Amino acid sequence: MLRRSDYGEVVQMALDTIRSNKMRSALTVLGIVIGVAVVIGISSVVRGLNDNVSQVISSLGSNIVFAYHQPLTFGRPTEEIRTRKELTYDDFVAVQQLPHVKIATTGLRYFRQEFGTGTYEVKYNGRKVKSTILEGDTGTWKDVFDLDIASGRWMNEIDEEHHSPVIVLGSDTAEELFVNEDPLGKEINIDGQLFTVIGVAAKRKSVFAGGKNPDDNIVYFPLATFRKLHPELKTYWISVKATSHDGMPKAVDEIRELLRRRRKVASNKPDNFAVFTQDSLSEVWNQVTGAVFIFMFAVSSVGLIVGGVGVMNIMLVSVTERTREIGVRVALGAQRSAIYRLVLREAGWLTALGVGLGLACAVGASALMGNLLFGVRSWDPPTLLVAAAVLGLSALVASYMPARRAASIDPVQALRSDS
Repeated sequence: MLRRSDYGEVVQMALDTIRSNKMRSALTVLGIVIGVAVVIGISSVVRGLNDNVSQVISSLGSNIVFAYHQPLTFGRPTEEIRTRKELTYDDFVAVQQLPHVKIATTGLRYFRQEFGTGTYEVKYNGRKVKSTILEGDTGTWKDVFDLDIASGRWMNEIDEEHHSPVIVLGSDTAEELFVNEDPLGKEINIDGQLFTVIGVAAKRKSVFAGGKNPDDNIVYFPLATFRKLHPELKTYWISVKATSHDGMPKAVDEIRELLRRRRKVASNKPDNFAVFTQDSLSEVWNQVTGAVFIFMFAVSSVGLIVGGVGVMNIMLVSVTERTREIGVRVALGAQRSAIYRLVLREAGWLTALGVGLGLACAVGASALMGNLLFGVRSWDPPTLLVAAAVLGLSALVASYMPARRAASIDPVQALRSDS
């Protein structure tokens, strides 16, 4: 049995193994470091994205309910979903009258479907901004989504009634078009028509720290004005702020009942539209990142397996080189179980070195990545412990074969060996 006093010898043996096989040891430790760092890095990215997406969704406003003719899904929609009739402006007018609806808005957006960005180049005085989103909204849009106005004002009912040629610019659009100028009162040519800037929206939170939010490169129009500019658009979104958070379920039920009645959906048929909340947006995002995380974790786990195989390889080499030494120990009365545990503990020390370095690199890289990309710490202790435990177990399991080989060495044959 291996005594406590023998632990120093085990450590010394591990160090001797590393010194005598510098290249193999370095590659083994590097494999362990990469395995730990990759697993924690992927977890950090997903966690950081989830935290910031949750904040972005929360920044949309409180107690928000959305209605659209199609559900939030990823992948190719079914034929039934693709051919659904859009919601209408009259649907929005009817939704406004519901008991648990505090305020509602609707709008149309012109963007490139495959990328979600705008197709217009907005120009002013020789400067231009590409990929600008064009959007028409009612005067209540700002209040539903709690949008802050950096300067000027938002559109009102008078602008809507008179189809006024006025616009509100997103913060990035205003900064790039009017570098050192006040944009208020200036006229911008969009699609051959002049529109007067009456306001500039405040910058909105981005998923990545220091990154740009696509919704900051946008031009807001009064809905009636925008419908005149793009009469072909009919895909209305209806957004509602419920009377309270507790009243959101009732608001959802009221909207569903109203839209089913207006769209003449039979009682035995499912909805041919979608009503969802901010929680639904988070759930869809978590489903996507969850699937991505599982896939990436499975791929990165190869690094853990490689680390374990590396430990097995170097321990096999160590056992082969110490055949004579192990034979002497057995001949002097060392129990085979003690030899078995000796090799396992030596492998354990080698693994611990790699895990320690891997954790140090992973923590530093994750903290840096979190600050640069997300503005928040994107790693947590449980992730570190799980990665270290999985790798440690992998390495110890891989060490079983070298340990078994060492314990089964014939002392007579070993003493004849030159190793």
